Amino acid sequence: MAVRFRLLSESDVKAVLTIDDLIETMAAALRRFSKGEVTQPVRTVISVGGDDAFCGLMPAYVPSESLGAKVVTVFGRNATRGLPSHLASVLLLDHETGALRALLDGRFITESRTAAVSAVSSRLLAREGVASLAIIGTGVQARSHLDALSRVHRLKHVAVWSPNKAHRDRFVAEVGTDPGRSGDGAGTDPGRTGAEGRRPVVKAADHAGEAIVGADLIVLVTSSPTPVIESGWVKPGAHVISVGACRPNQREMDPELVARGRLFVDSRAAALVESGDVVLGIQEGRFMADHIVAEIGELVNGAAGRRSQTDITIFKSLGLAVEDVMAADLAYRRAVEQGIGMELTL
Repeated sequence: MAVRFRLLSESDVKAVLTIDDLIETMAAALRRFSKGEVTQPVRTVISVGGDDAFCGLMPAYVPSESLGAKVVTVFGRNATRGLPSHLASVLLLDHETGALRALLDGRFITESRTAAVSAVSSRLLAREGVASLAIIGTGVQARSHLDALSRVHRLKHVAVWSPNKAHRDRFVAEVGTDPGRSGDGAGTDPGRTGAEGRRPVVKAADHAGEAIVGADLIVLVTSSPTPVIESGWVKPGAHVISVGACRPNQREMDPELVARGRLFVDSRAAALVESGDVVLGIQEGRFMADHIVAEIGELVNGAAGRRSQTDITIFKSLGLAVEDVMAADLAYRRAVEQGIGMELTL
């Protein structure tokens, strides 16, 4: 018997997913994961020709709701080939029969759901009255995080830095002129961001420390295997979001900062084997596994997070399969409703 499934390209996915919907969907995914309602192993990762490239398999099952898996590759050398470093595909399966339901481009899902999860963390852990944001990195995650964080905070000032001056200048020029992608909800919305409803002022910094000093929110979205931030740059009360350094031999943050801050993760199990910022800190005797205060899903479920206005809170993001599968399921249902995508027979 032939199996019919829906093929959704990146443009199809962009047409049906909004960042606002994803923020709420990711909050639900994190909540269900931390309540033990999701079947999901730590991702399987294999190296492909060295430390510069790897492939990961990420399956998840949400009972009576969603079943699927993401295959993601990270090839650092893709930049020289004109390709994104991160590529992905998501397979959705019928949770009653196991039949293929949809095949979706996963690059945009990865980009947008990661930023949406970061927005959830900042909604739960950042101090009230957040006005300034520092972004270290200028790739697609820098853009998506600016969009997502602008949805939950009235940002006034944004400073961005990356080692390549041309990259950071181009980023500032692009976000300063982009009127927002109203079709996919991922652009900066002038009616919802910045002081008095205006967009935040985005400027390039000449040094990472210059961008970070005084920032209420700090986002690290780099491919660096070594720290890009020093503890002394981070003011009391800041919320730090670390998205890069997803291998156990890589770290994106100053180990003194990780030891100093209140550390939150998306998955304890994953953080203790995948995050160099955590794994290396434990190996060096800087802290123990219980330095992880909680998973973000536990905070969604009501657990305590920030204790005071001077706490430095840190969210180490690794990405969960349930996030991809629930985002893909939402995109699939929207695509069916709107007649978007291509139906094929397997």
